Amino acid sequence: MRLIGLTGGIASGKSIVSKTMQDLGAAAINTDAIGHSIIEPHKPAWDDLIEYFGPEILNDDLTINRQKLGEIVFNAPEKLAKLNYITHPRIIAEMRSNIEFIKETNPDRVLVIEVPLLYETHMEKIFDEIWVVWVDRDTQIKRLMARDGIGVEDAIRRIESQMPLDEKAKRADVLIDNRHNIEETISIVTRNFNNILSQS
Repeated sequence: MRLIGLTGGIASGKSIVSKTMQDLGAAAINTDAIGHSIIEPHKPAWDDLIEYFGPEILNDDLTINRQKLGEIVFNAPEKLAKLNYITHPRIIAEMRSNIEFIKETNPDRVLVIEVPLLYETHMEKIFDEIWVVWVDRDTQIKRLMARDGIGVEDAIRRIESQMPLDEKAKRADVLIDNRHNIEETISIVTRNFNNILSQS
Protein backbone atom coordinates (compact mmCIF):
# COMPACT_ATOMS: atom_id res chain seq x y z
CA MET A 1 0.00 0.00 0.00
CA ARG A 2 1.20 3.47 -0.90
CA LEU A 3 0.38 5.99 1.84
CA ILE A 4 -0.01 9.62 0.72
CA GLY A 5 -0.32 12.48 3.20
CA LEU A 6 -2.33 15.34 1.73
CA THR A 7 -2.02 18.73 3.37
CA GLY A 8 -1.98 22.44 2.66
CA GLY A 9 -3.42 25.58 4.19
CA ILE A 10 -6.96 26.46 5.13
CA ALA A 11 -9.01 27.10 1.95
CA SER A 12 -6.14 25.99 -0.30
CA GLY A 13 -8.25 23.33 -2.04
CA LYS A 14 -7.34 20.03 -0.39
CA SER A 15 -10.83 18.61 -0.88
CA ILE A 16 -10.81 18.83 -4.69
CA VAL A 17 -7.39 17.13 -4.76
CA SER A 18 -8.60 14.33 -2.48
CA LYS A 19 -11.78 13.86 -4.52
CA THR A 20 -9.78 13.68 -7.74
CA MET A 21 -7.49 11.03 -6.25
CA GLN A 22 -10.52 9.03 -5.13
CA ASP A 23 -12.01 9.30 -8.62
CA LEU A 24 -8.73 7.86 -9.90
CA GLY A 25 -9.01 4.87 -7.56
CA ALA A 26 -7.45 5.89 -4.25
CA ALA A 27 -8.92 5.00 -0.88
CA ALA A 28 -9.24 8.02 1.39
CA ILE A 29 -9.34 9.07 5.03
CA ASN A 30 -10.32 12.62 6.01
CA THR A 31 -9.08 13.63 9.43
CA ASP A 32 -11.46 16.61 9.51
CA ALA A 33 -14.36 14.16 9.20
CA ILE A 34 -12.86 12.11 12.03
CA GLY A 35 -12.55 15.31 14.03
CA HIS A 36 -16.25 16.01 13.54
CA SER A 37 -17.22 12.47 14.57
CA ILE A 38 -15.24 12.46 17.82
CA ILE A 39 -17.01 15.58 19.13
CA GLU A 40 -20.54 14.26 18.67
CA PRO A 41 -22.73 14.66 21.77
CA HIS A 42 -21.63 12.73 24.85
CA LYS A 43 -18.49 11.27 23.31
CA PRO A 44 -15.35 11.70 25.46
CA ALA A 45 -13.96 14.62 23.43
CA TRP A 46 -17.38 16.34 23.57
CA ASP A 47 -17.40 15.99 27.36
CA ASP A 48 -13.89 17.43 27.63
CA LEU A 49 -14.69 20.36 25.34
CA ILE A 50 -17.84 21.29 27.27
CA GLU A 51 -15.94 21.06 30.54
CA TYR A 52 -13.24 23.46 29.26
CA PHE A 53 -15.13 25.86 26.98
CA GLY A 54 -18.53 25.77 28.68
CA PRO A 55 -22.06 25.08 27.38
CA GLU A 56 -22.13 28.31 25.36
CA ILE A 57 -20.43 26.48 22.48
CA LEU A 58 -23.46 24.17 22.10
CA ASN A 59 -26.29 24.34 19.59
CA ASP A 60 -29.84 23.66 20.76
CA ASP A 61 -29.49 20.00 19.75
CA LEU A 62 -26.34 19.67 21.93
CA THR A 63 -23.98 19.47 18.96
CA ILE A 64 -20.95 21.73 19.17
CA ASN A 65 -21.23 24.96 17.22
CA ARG A 66 -17.95 24.73 15.34
CA GLN A 67 -18.19 28.30 14.07
CA LYS A 68 -18.55 29.64 17.61
CA LEU A 69 -15.75 27.40 18.84
CA GLY A 70 -13.58 28.58 15.96
CA GLU A 71 -14.17 32.22 16.86
CA ILE A 72 -13.02 31.47 20.41
CA VAL A 73 -9.86 29.54 19.61
CA PHE A 74 -8.62 31.58 16.66
CA ASN A 75 -8.51 34.63 18.92
CA ALA A 76 -6.69 32.89 21.76
CA PRO A 77 -3.61 30.72 21.10
CA GLU A 78 -3.80 29.03 24.51
CA LYS A 79 -7.39 27.95 23.86
CA LEU A 80 -6.47 26.67 20.40
CA ALA A 81 -3.70 24.64 22.04
CA LYS A 82 -6.23 23.21 24.50
CA LEU A 83 -8.61 22.28 21.67
CA ASN A 84 -5.78 20.50 19.89
CA TYR A 85 -4.74 18.75 23.12
CA ILE A 86 -8.27 17.39 23.54
CA THR A 87 -8.88 16.34 19.95
CA HIS A 88 -5.61 15.48 18.21
CA PRO A 89 -4.69 12.27 20.09
CA ARG A 90 -8.19 10.89 19.49
CA ILE A 91 -8.12 11.86 15.82
CA ILE A 92 -4.73 10.19 15.33
CA ALA A 93 -5.86 7.01 17.11
CA GLU A 94 -8.95 6.74 14.89
CA MET A 95 -6.89 7.50 11.79
CA ARG A 96 -4.43 4.72 12.61
CA SER A 97 -7.29 2.29 13.16
CA ASN A 98 -8.72 3.21 9.75
CA ILE A 99 -5.32 2.78 8.09
CA GLU A 100 -4.96 -0.72 9.50
CA PHE A 101 -8.45 -1.68 8.33
CA ILE A 102 -7.76 -0.48 4.77
CA LYS A 103 -4.36 -2.22 4.75
CA GLU A 104 -6.06 -5.49 5.65
CA THR A 105 -8.96 -5.17 3.20
CA ASN A 106 -7.31 -3.32 0.27
CA PRO A 107 -3.54 -3.86 0.58
CA ASP A 108 -2.78 -2.90 -3.04
CA ARG A 109 -4.57 0.46 -3.10
CA VAL A 110 -3.13 3.92 -2.86
CA LEU A 111 -4.42 5.50 0.37
CA VAL A 112 -4.63 9.29 0.62
CA ILE A 113 -5.06 10.81 4.06
CA GLU A 114 -6.12 14.45 4.26
CA VAL A 115 -4.40 16.01 7.27
CA PRO A 116 -4.64 19.83 7.45
CA LEU A 117 -2.12 20.05 10.32
CA LEU A 118 0.21 17.30 9.11
CA TYR A 119 3.44 19.27 9.66
CA GLU A 120 2.19 21.05 12.76
CA THR A 121 1.53 17.66 14.41
CA HIS A 122 4.82 16.13 13.16
CA MET A 123 3.20 13.28 11.25
CA GLU A 124 5.59 13.27 8.29
CA LYS A 125 7.15 9.89 9.05
CA ILE A 126 3.83 8.05 8.74
CA PHE A 127 3.65 8.63 4.98
CA ASP A 128 5.47 7.36 1.92
CA GLU A 129 5.16 10.80 0.37
CA ILE A 130 3.46 14.10 1.15
CA TRP A 131 1.43 16.20 -1.26
CA VAL A 132 0.94 19.88 -0.47
CA VAL A 133 -1.85 21.90 -2.05
CA TRP A 134 -0.57 25.46 -2.50
CA VAL A 135 -2.03 28.84 -3.38
CA ASP A 136 -0.59 32.31 -2.92
CA ARG A 137 -1.57 34.21 0.22
CA ASP A 138 -3.95 36.68 -1.48
CA THR A 139 -5.85 33.83 -3.15
CA GLN A 140 -6.03 31.95 0.15
CA ILE A 141 -7.45 34.99 1.98
CA LYS A 142 -10.07 35.65 -0.71
CA ARG A 143 -11.18 32.01 -0.86
CA LEU A 144 -11.43 31.73 2.92
CA MET A 145 -13.47 34.94 3.16
CA ALA A 146 -15.84 33.70 0.45
CA ARG A 147 -16.12 30.18 1.86
CA ASP A 148 -16.76 31.12 5.50
CA GLY A 149 -18.38 34.52 5.07
CA ILE A 150 -15.79 36.26 7.26
CA GLY A 151 -13.85 39.51 7.06
CA VAL A 152 -10.24 39.93 6.01
CA GLU A 153 -8.92 40.25 9.58
CA ASP A 154 -10.59 37.01 10.68
CA ALA A 155 -9.31 35.25 7.57
CA ILE A 156 -5.74 36.38 8.22
CA ARG A 157 -5.95 35.34 11.88
CA ARG A 158 -7.09 31.84 10.91
CA ILE A 159 -4.43 31.49 8.24
CA GLU A 160 -1.72 32.62 10.65
CA SER A 161 -2.76 30.02 13.23
CA GLN A 162 -1.19 27.43 10.90
CA MET A 163 2.31 26.95 9.56
CA PRO A 164 2.86 29.29 6.57
CA LEU A 165 1.76 27.61 3.36
CA ASP A 166 5.00 28.60 1.62
CA GLU A 167 6.92 26.68 4.32
CA LYS A 168 4.76 23.60 3.78
CA ALA A 169 5.39 23.89 0.04
CA LYS A 170 9.16 23.74 0.61
CA ARG A 171 8.76 20.39 2.40
CA ALA A 172 6.46 18.75 -0.16
CA ASP A 173 7.32 15.64 -2.14
CA VAL A 174 4.59 16.67 -4.59
CA LEU A 175 3.36 20.26 -4.91
CA ILE A 176 -0.11 20.93 -6.32
CA ASP A 177 -0.48 24.53 -7.52
CA ASN A 178 -4.19 25.23 -7.07
CA ARG A 179 -4.31 28.91 -8.09
CA HIS A 180 -6.00 28.22 -11.38
CA ASN A 181 -9.19 26.53 -12.57
CA ILE A 182 -10.44 23.14 -11.40
CA GLU A 183 -9.66 21.47 -14.73
CA GLU A 184 -5.99 22.42 -14.47
CA THR A 185 -5.82 21.18 -10.88
CA ILE A 186 -7.41 17.86 -11.88
CA SER A 187 -4.84 17.55 -14.68
CA ILE A 188 -1.92 18.13 -12.27
CA VAL A 189 -3.31 15.63 -9.75
CA THR A 190 -3.97 13.02 -12.45
CA ARG A 191 -0.44 13.28 -13.79
CA ASN A 192 1.12 12.85 -10.35
CA PHE A 193 -1.25 10.02 -9.41
CA ASN A 194 -0.44 8.15 -12.59
CA ASN A 195 3.26 8.49 -11.71
CA ILE A 196 2.54 6.56 -8.51
CA LEU A 197 0.71 3.82 -10.39
CA SER A 198 3.56 3.49 -12.88
CA GLN A 199 6.00 2.86 -10.01
CA SER A 200 3.97 0.04 -8.46
